[in-house]
Amino acid sequence: MDWDKLRIFHAVADAGSLTHAGDKLNLSQSAVSRQVRGLEEQLNTNLFHRHARGLILTEQGELLFDATRAMNKRLDAAAARIRDSEEEVFGELRVTTTTGFGTLWLAPRLSKLYDKYPDLKVDLMLEERVLDLPMREADVAIRLKEPSQADLVRKRLMTVRMCLYASSEYLKANGAPTAIEDISNYRLICQSPSSDQVGAGLSLVQQLLMYDIKSLLTVNNYFGVLQGVLNNLGIGVLPDYLTQDFPDLVRVLPDVESAEVPVFLAYPEELRQSKRVAAFKDFVQDEIISYRKQLKSS
Repeated sequence: MDWDKLRIFHAVADAGSLTHAGDKLNLSQSAVSRQVRGLEEQLNTNLFHRHARGLILTEQGELLFDATRAMNKRLDAAAARIRDSEEEVFGELRVTTTTGFGTLWLAPRLSKLYDKYPDLKVDLMLEERVLDLPMREADVAIRLKEPSQADLVRKRLMTVRMCLYASSEYLKANGAPTAIEDISNYRLICQSPSSDQVGAGLSLVQQLLMYDIKSLLTVNNYFGVLQGVLNNLGIGVLPDYLTQDFPDLVRVLPDVESAEVPVFLAYPEELRQSKRVAAFKDFVQDEIISYRKQLKSS
């Protein structure tokens, strides 16, 4: 099969348009169209349904697009490994983690990584969806549960718990609860039970909501919950890794907490020798050690 035709087919399928694919490939629309027609003749099948509003893949086209997409990811992985054969740490590193952990713990510490490796380009992807590392949707993941995907190198970093926190100003104005039943007399700030979150956090939220909460603020990530607590809106369900960076948080009902949540760093087996991945892993582990030391001394 002609590799050049496959490359052009992939660009057309990805763009959904001959014109847009041509712009990306720096080819004319007619040249792109000829290559696609040639590939269809070679395979003796139609790869696209052609409509006035663009192109839609046929069933056979979908099968071929899946194959070319996998090929592209493998080529990207090979290129990454070739670049990583250099002694210096540089280039792009795609890191995925949850919105809360990435915003509140990881991002504020990245300056130390850039100080050491100024030519590194970190693409930080914050979302609750678990990206497919073997398919190279990301290079490294930090997740609040053990990754289940195969062919991954895993490193357990630490454990966290979801606990209850309030600002000192809020507690001064409203007093502090002394038993879990008292939580119904306060405004509770938490992630919505319908939003994506770790199972332990969801269990704690569901437990608290059983106490007939009269005033409630739900947010779809921990950053929003933290902002509500810091602005004296109520008592929030937050991960305990925040206490180091936000010393004004006051823990309430210290006996009320979630089960332990493991935090894992993972990356594809094929990136085991990657210097960029190794640099990031070492940076995170150093920050975890520093975090633990500060917790013990506080």
